[in-house]
Amino acid sequence: MTAIVSNPHITEAEWEVMRVVWANTQVVSKDVISILEDKMNWKQATTKTLLGRLVEKGVLNPELEGRKFVYTANIKEKDAVRSFTNDIFDRICRKNVGNVLASIIEDHPLSFDDIQRLEEMLEKKKTFAVEKVDCQCVEGQCDCNLHHH
Repeated sequence: MTAIVSNPHITEAEWEVMRVVWANTQVVSKDVISILEDKMNWKQATTKTLLGRLVEKGVLNPELEGRKFVYTANIKEKDAVRSFTNDIFDRICRKNVGNVLASIIEDHPLSFDDIQRLEEMLEKKKTFAVEKVDCQCVEGQCDCNLHHH
């Protein structure tokens, strides 16, 4: 098995491929091609190119079984999503994280179970809450620091 990658850059198109692999645990290229041909209207060559890129990045592990490659993920979906969201939150002022989370919650459908899980997490988070989140942007990078000019 190829080494597990910790923080790969996965493009939007590559995410589509990875979602198929994660959903199926292991999958042959024929199945990925079929699924994404229906969803994305991609040609076979497009999907094969993306599979190859993901193998090169170490995100997918191809194993030859007979005449077919069987692909498995070298990164868990949960870990990839966490890395992706951390990248997003690293790009914004820390003081805006709460507002961004509120917007995400407001803009997306949630089940009652999702809401209960969020409520439980927020209750636990209260134990470690701070009065005020400090801005860690450099001067001029966000409006928190504009008054320092």
